[in-house]
Amino acid sequence: MGPRSYLSLLPCLAVLALFAVLFSRTVLPLRAQNAVTTHPQQTEFVATPSPERLARGRYIVTGIAHCFGCHGEPDFKNLASQPKPGTEGAGDLPKDLSFNGVPIELVLPHPNLTPDKETGAGTWTDAQFERAIRHGIGHDGRILSSAMPYAFFRSMTDEDVASVIVYLRSLPPVHHVLPQRKLSYTPKVDFQPEMEPAIPSNATDQVKHGWYLVRIAQCNDCHSPYDKDGDVLPGKMFGGGLTMTGAWGTVVSANITPDPSGIAHYDTAMFIKTIRTGRASGGTRDLSTIMPYSYFRNMTDDDLAAIFAYLRTVSPVCHRLDNSEAAVYCPLCRQKHGFGDHNEPPPQLPKDSPK
Repeated sequence: MGPRSYLSLLPCLAVLALFAVLFSRTVLPLRAQNAVTTHPQQTEFVATPSPERLARGRYIVTGIAHCFGCHGEPDFKNLASQPKPGTEGAGDLPKDLSFNGVPIELVLPHPNLTPDKETGAGTWTDAQFERAIRHGIGHDGRILSSAMPYAFFRSMTDEDVASVIVYLRSLPPVHHVLPQRKLSYTPKVDFQPEMEPAIPSNATDQVKHGWYLVRIAQCNDCHSPYDKDGDVLPGKMFGGGLTMTGAWGTVVSANITPDPSGIAHYDTAMFIKTIRTGRASGGTRDLSTIMPYSYFRNMTDDDLAAIFAYLRTVSPVCHRLDNSEAAVYCPLCRQKHGFGDHNEPPPQLPKDSPK
């Protein structure tokens, strides 16, 4: 689940907002009310099972895509955001979460993806699965909330989508009744092209592969600062600054650009060690469990190295923040975090004070 999905609705929030708790893709997608929209069926997508697809699907779901972080009951305090045993793929009804101070919708269930025929995905076709994953259209024809990161997953290859479907069909069926969705906005399909980071023209195969993995992992969805309308500040992608509050506490996402205020001091080995151990800064600080390192640590060294190789190519963003320091107002991201007063506002924004 990505934050911009929650953030993009902020403008509408201003109108409904004080009465409804809004949820957007990283801060809020303000738009929809339980409307059901039918769409013509696409050419039938088929995910034929094979041992190779089963293994690849498990790798994606339990690794880079961290699907059970939403479609399961994550335990942020004891299991580093891994799902509680028996809830893998069974869905969840999140509560008491907010992004940049905007609470999520009161009733936005994350569906049961297990093969249970009554409460899960046991009756879904492969084509319905694929439409949800890459096109944001539910099995019943409804437009999904952008809390489902289809805008990022649309970059997935046919083979990887088929592998995900094969693996999800292999899960034990879990009978888990979830409430019907009730939103304060009307979802619209939004592929968020502005959230697709650039690939250098001279990118190596490793960097291109890293870009692909960054897309599936939705790295820039959390690790970017947003304006009041839920849009990433121009030129600040991957620069950190999203405030996330939940069972893990309150943290601000890190700057992961190659700026001295970001991860310029990292090398490939340190990056991989950070993901594997869940400890940053050379092992001196624990990562917050909202960071899905417990999923990413299931990835191969080659894939993690590719992600790091891509991150070395993104534009440096000077944004100093530190979750171990006292939170003070930051004129750049307009949130409160450690070292916030060490930053300057973007050129297009005037210097201001906390609102």
